[in-house]
Amino acid sequence: MLSIIDRKKIQLVAFCLASILFSQNLMAEIKLSGEIKQGALVIGKTAINNIVTFDGKVLPLSTQGDYVFGFGRDDVKPHQLVITQPDGKREQKTLTPTKREYNIQRIEGIAKKIMNPNPKSVARSKKDGIDVRAARQTLSDKNYFSAGFIAPIKGVITGVYGSQRVFNSIPKRPHFGLDYAGNTGDPVKAPASGTVVMFVPDMFYSGGTMIIDHGHGITSSFLHLSKSYVKTGDDVEKGQVVAAVGSSGRTTGPHLDWRINWFNMRLDPALALKAFPIK
Repeated sequence: MLSIIDRKKIQLVAFCLASILFSQNLMAEIKLSGEIKQGALVIGKTAINNIVTFDGKVLPLSTQGDYVFGFGRDDVKPHQLVITQPDGKREQKTLTPTKREYNIQRIEGIAKKIMNPNPKSVARSKKDGIDVRAARQTLSDKNYFSAGFIAPIKGVITGVYGSQRVFNSIPKRPHFGLDYAGNTGDPVKAPASGTVVMFVPDMFYSGGTMIIDHGHGITSSFLHLSKSYVKTGDDVEKGQVVAAVGSSGRTTGPHLDWRINWFNMRLDPALALKAFPIK
């Protein structure tokens, strides 16, 4: 008969062996969440002492082993994801994003002052762009993205990522957001926890504009807002009301334009909603 002490020793050894095996499996396996297609956000998880590279660029790891990357709207090339263990062993995976077909949306009746802004407005919009790109370059060690995303508003989707808009018969650059119909004042919620890195109430094109940092270069942008309930530097929780729908900037009516970026790469918010947490 084994004594109680002996049984506890055996249980402890078994637990340690199981932990080691689990750790080794985690180190060797490439675990991803999200679709491998154009515009997708992809979340990964590995052991914290591994090195992860995407096309040769080292990706930051959270203290829980989370990392993230994405694919651009028109990306068709194969990418190399490599995980290197401390002993030099490597796990490599080739990821080629699936090609998508995008909608063509035609909108007539846009005012001439919107289609052909004056030089002063053009200069202002260029400055806005510089400020937005700088905010999206934020690299924090937060890993809020790893908990997944929720829709910031309940509403009918009226515009989708990647669609080519034609204003007054003139083709414009693709749309990079997800548009939700709404009324001025409708609450806008944070799709994931993070830190507000920008709020400007009156940008030329996007009007009231808020950017939230979710960590590792992942940001949410909200455009055309009528109001903000938070300020730059505030930490916000997933699901917290942070702003209100509006029609500020150059727009045809009240709605929310939600955008997701990996640094300055524009991703599809609809696909970000499909990148679930990895257990």
